[in-house]
Amino acid sequence: QVQLVESGGGLVQPGGSLRLSCAASGRTFNNYVMAWFRQAPGKEREFVASIRWNDGSTRYADSVKGRFTCSRDNAKNTVYLQMNSLKPEDTAVYYCAARPYVITTGRTTYNYWGQGTQVTVSS
Repeated sequence: QVQLVESGGGLVQPGGSLRLSCAASGRTFNNYVMAWFRQAPGKEREFVASIRWNDGSTRYADSVKGRFTCSRDNAKNTVYLQMNSLKPEDTAVYYCAARPYVITTGRTTYNYWGQGTQVTVSS
């Protein structure tokens, strides 16, 4: 079955950087879109960024544009989220998700989810 496993979260100071990884297995993802969502305490899960596996096209939430970069390594079946210039408001559990073909931002449109990794931005 499909498995998405996130890693790379942790505690970082404001202005710092982290790189999250999402290792995907269980099927061929060539025609899939991989996305990152996040959920802060008391808030709904929100779209952060996505990348289409076959052509590398990306989409970002306005709140992270210019700071976060989504990339993939086809050989490793792994998607990354490079997060720079982190702010306290970026604190959340970050989830990897997957769906076929079309980049969307709605969380209910994604078929597969990872277990999440905690990112805390604090001094």
